[in-house]
Amino acid sequence: QVQLVESGGGLSQAGGSLRLSCAVSGHIGSNAVVAWFRQAPGKEREFVAAISRGGGSLNHADSVKDRFTISSDNAMNTVYLQMNSLQPEDTAVYYCAAKPAGLVSGGRDTYLYWGQGTQVTVSS
Repeated sequence: QVQLVESGGGLSQAGGSLRLSCAVSGHIGSNAVVAWFRQAPGKEREFVAAISRGGGSLNHADSVKDRFTISSDNAMNTVYLQMNSLQPEDTAVYYCAAKPAGLVSGGRDTYLYWGQGTQVTVSS
């Protein structure tokens, strides 16, 4: 059974940095895709970034491009989200999600496995 466990959330001032980690256990497939989503209070869950197994394909939402970077180890045991130049609007619960195969995209309904989330709060 696939399990995803996020860590690394916390409090940051505007302009600061945080690195989130997603520990992946279980067999998710040789063509797996892992993504980060976020959900702010009162808003829908939105796509942040995704990466294919081996890191050959990456995708970042326009709202975080040039500030956030997704990466993983080769075995995709851990997927990271490096967040720089954080802004108050980045405040949200950040979720890790995975699917066995498919596009490196933000289609929320295509992801089969989800973590419990980690809170990120950015103060101004």
